[in-house]
Amino acid sequence: QVQLVESGGGLVQAGGSLRLACAASRLTFISYTMAWFRQAPGKERESVAAITESGASTYYADSVKGRFTISRDNAKNTVYLQMNSLKPEDTAVYYCAASLFVRNWYRLNEYDYWGQGTQVTVSS
Repeated sequence: QVQLVESGGGLVQAGGSLRLACAASRLTFISYTMAWFRQAPGKERESVAAITESGASTYYADSVKGRFTISRDNAKNTVYLQMNSLKPEDTAVYYCAASLFVRNWYRLNEYDYWGQGTQVTVSS
């Protein structure tokens, strides 16, 4: 059974940084596009960033461009999300997702596997 396990969430002040990690197991990691999504209370889940299988291409939501960086280590089966200059509006549960074949990286229904999520809270 495929597992995606997120870690690194927590409470941080506005302007601070966090680094999320998502460790994947029981899948051929290098074959999957990996992404981060988030869901704030009372809101729909939204895309944050994605990275292609080799890491050659990355994609970001406009709301996080210039502040967040997605990366991956295929030797460790892990994808990361470095979050800098955090804002209170970044508060959400952050989810890792994996897709074997994706056309539109921002669409939730194109992802095959999801993690359980990690809470990120940014205080003002």
